[in-house]
Parts: sequence; C-alpha cells; structure tokens
Amino acid sequence: MKIGYARVSTQDQNLSFQIEELEKAGCRKIFKEKVSGVQSKRIELEKMIEQLREGDQIIIYKLDRLARSTKELLNICDKINEAGASFKSLSESWADSGSAGGKMILTIFAGIAEFERELIIERTSAGRKLAMKNGIEFGRPKKFSSEQRAAVRTLVDNGSSVKQVAETFKVHPATIYRILQST
Repeated sequence: MKIGYARVSTQDQNLSFQIEELEKAGCRKIFKEKVSGVQSKRIELEKMIEQLREGDQIIIYKLDRLARSTKELLNICDKINEAGASFKSLSESWADSGSAGGKMILTIFAGIAEFERELIIERTSAGRKLAMKNGIEFGRPKKFSSEQRAAVRTLVDNGSSVKQVAETFKVHPATIYRILQST
C-alpha cells in the first residue's frame, strides 16, 4: 500500500499542496503533521512507522518533509526497512529505497554518516587527551578536597572508625574506604 507523509513546520502553513501531490501519486492513506522538523517528537510519523507492513511504500513530497539531517533520514530509513517497507520522494527521484540506485545512494549516505561519526569521536578523544594533559579533570566534581582527604586519613590513623568518620562527613562508609585506598 502507498502511504503518504505530509509535514509543514508551523500551524500557519498549509498541507494542501503536499496532500494533492501524494494523492496524485496514489497514496491511499496520508499522515499529516504540523510540527517543526527539529522537534524530536513527531507523533504522526511515529504512528505511520508503527503501522507499516511488508511491501508498503512511504511517499513524501520532498526529503526535508521527512528528515532534517542525513543522520535522522538514515534512522528513519532503518525503521522503514525493518518493517519491510520502502520510501520514495516525489521531488528527489534518486531518493527511492525500493530501487537499486536509491539503495546505493542511501548506502553512500550511511557511509558518509559513519565517517562523520568517527571523525567526531577522534576529535573528541584528542580534545579530552589534551585537556587531561593540561590538568583538566572530567566527571563530577570530587566530594572531598585534598585537605579533607588528609583529614580523613588522620582521623582513621588516630583511632576513629570508618563509620564515625563517615558520619562526621555525612557520607557513606564506602566513600571513606575509597579515600583511604587512594591516600
């Protein structure tokens, strides 16, 4: 079954042109949405994907009606493919996951997206290493300053129990044990 998806970004915009084009393309059911593409929650899109069956074809007027980024497009395509369905854009003839050429283009997009992810990981890792080399610490702030850590060690060395020290500092005894192991 041919299923249409029409979306406009604001409540003021009109879906009628997209709906007319989708009907001309033979869509028997059309999901309509008036929500910005940057919104992560698109209820009609989610409903449409949930209802997909093997052999269905989603038809959109233009790719930017379905997704705002390559990554988002690939994620949506994965969900469509998992349902055994395909999608086609009326404005971009190459965007047809049911054709060999369309599949090839989507595979290239997926490769580019993966490459982009790897570059981001590499840059992030290099930045973290440089920051650590320059003394920047990551994670949540330490609960105890170096002076407090020394005080914990002194109290325990002078006979206070771990439980007493933990109560003094209002922390769990496991925190005191960790401090003792690291000092």
